[in-house]
Amino acid sequence: MTAFLEIMDSETGRVHCLLETERHIEAPNWAPSGDALIVNAAGRAYHVVIGAPSLQEIDTGFAQLNNDKGLSPDGTLLAFSDKTETGKSCIYTVPAGGGTPRRITQEVPSWWHGFSPDGARHTYACVRDDQFGIATCARDGGDEQLLITSRHHYDGPDYTPDGAFIWFNSDLSGTMDLWRMAADGSNPERMTHGPEVDWFPHPSPNGRHVLYIAYPAGTEGHPFGVSVTLKLMPSGGGAPRVLGAIFGGQGALNVPPWAPDGRHFAYVRYSEDHKPET
Repeated sequence: MTAFLEIMDSETGRVHCLLETERHIEAPNWAPSGDALIVNAAGRAYHVVIGAPSLQEIDTGFAQLNNDKGLSPDGTLLAFSDKTETGKSCIYTVPAGGGTPRRITQEVPSWWHGFSPDGARHTYACVRDDQFGIATCARDGGDEQLLITSRHHYDGPDYTPDGAFIWFNSDLSGTMDLWRMAADGSNPERMTHGPEVDWFPHPSPNGRHVLYIAYPAGTEGHPFGVSVTLKLMPSGGGAPRVLGAIFGGQGALNVPPWAPDGRHFAYVRYSEDHKPET
């Protein structure tokens, strides 16, 4: 029962296993400094220093966070989702080294997914008036802007490095595909059209690629415990390149995983007998 925190070179496909653990770690997010990753396990967040990999807990106070988390572009804040106080997912931040959670979103549920490139805004999935949508708000809370909403499902928003677009996944077309829209929510455009179920698009920091995971056709939601494919497509759209298959699904690649160099990214794969912690 093992989880493997791995780093892939997107140009060569070479894989380096940074850490093996029996803990159910999830969703690596690379520190802007390039020398550490952030993962979560059993409601807590952990630093993993690349030069000396181990799970070093980050104090997040009362919060029992999940895989919706990540660091600000300046490396000073850790944002995450938690429902301990509110009963539904709410966004908080703490200093990157740990501290007392500060509530960011007043409306719930809100599931954090990314920062704008300048660090000024959060982007997140939400439910407002009984409909899913994608919203943004200011770094310190307030000024919520609901960019897109309908009776369909929306998830996984992530900005392009120039701040011009937000990528996301949605079943707007009837199947779960990747989409992108202008950062103000205008001109949504479908970017994948295949039979697979596509989730969690992540534009690379160098603006060249979008990384995502593809579930087998017919998959409902984004479950754990299945084989998924890591794929890389040109940032402007087009045929994706298959990087490989891994076991896991949920927890593998939920939040921005790219290294600052835009070439390497981190993900978690699991042994097939691995079980989530309870």
